[in-house]
Amino acid sequence: MIIALRKETPREERERLINWLESYGVRTHLSEGEYQTIIGLVGDTTRIDTDLISGLDIVESVTRISEPFKKANRKFHPDDTVISVAEGTAFGGGQFQFIAGPCSVESEDQMETVAEAVKKSGAGILRGGAFKPRTSPYDFQGLHEEGIRILLETKRRTGLPIITEIMDIGHLPLFENVDIIQVGARNMQNFELLKELGRIDKPILLKRGLANNIKELLMSAEYIMAGGNERVILCERGVRTFETYTRNTLDLSAVAVLHELSHLPVVVDPSHATGHARYVRPMALAAAACGADGLMIEVHNDPPHALCDGPQSLTPEQFDDVARSVRKVLAALKGD
Repeated sequence: MIIALRKETPREERERLINWLESYGVRTHLSEGEYQTIIGLVGDTTRIDTDLISGLDIVESVTRISEPFKKANRKFHPDDTVISVAEGTAFGGGQFQFIAGPCSVESEDQMETVAEAVKKSGAGILRGGAFKPRTSPYDFQGLHEEGIRILLETKRRTGLPIITEIMDIGHLPLFENVDIIQVGARNMQNFELLKELGRIDKPILLKRGLANNIKELLMSAEYIMAGGNERVILCERGVRTFETYTRNTLDLSAVAVLHELSHLPVVVDPSHATGHARYVRPMALAAAACGADGLMIEVHNDPPHALCDGPQSLTPEQFDDVARSVRKVLAALKGD
């Protein structure tokens, strides 16, 4: 249920209403926008008389939300959520971010070389996998704790915030100084992991599963937000279809739909979606044009010898070209 309050409602009357609503055993969420204040109710609202609330002088309207996702719902939070990662680095509210770096952390030299290059090209966040979920048990699985250490050292040297993927609840203590925790496509519906991430105060980048629809993605975000952590960034990374010319099928319509349904920022990963470096640039431009809040792009200093996903990785020079082109698209959209 959503209760829209009239403009300039006294704080005392608003708090009195909230206390009365919570006496019914529901949780309330206050969203103060520039033009309107919203009280969102989560829980069993069947016992609450909507006609009684509508008749209050301070109430403008009362709406019941039919969708099962509440906290992630734009009706619940009309304004775009802006998620700050570091000073000057945020997602949402018209701010666009580049996340760039290799699929997996391989060495200190590799990470520092790539980090310096992508930072120079305008990337605000460095990516790199320390734990790698691989289809084959014989493929490179990542450097684990050593990978985290290298990421943190690269962060110290370059100043770039870092993002890396978590695969197990037991690894959470290792992520204490990681700026953004990534939940990969294979773990999108690992609900115990999502609930645990809901108990921490750290941005979570949630990737859409290989065969999951938009509603299921938003319900996974709801798991995190229901636990108290509302700093969720959604990521479209392609879904599995019958097409074989690309690794997955990039669903750019999801960006528009997610922005309509939810207030959360949405980024696009054209690297995993296409699986081929030559397709990353056109898909990155299309993602920027359709309103994405950021891009997550794999960049490696030596793609042919990468230990993971070399075919879809850009060189630093290619990333620089993509970043320049994307900025031109963003400027055109703003009319600059």
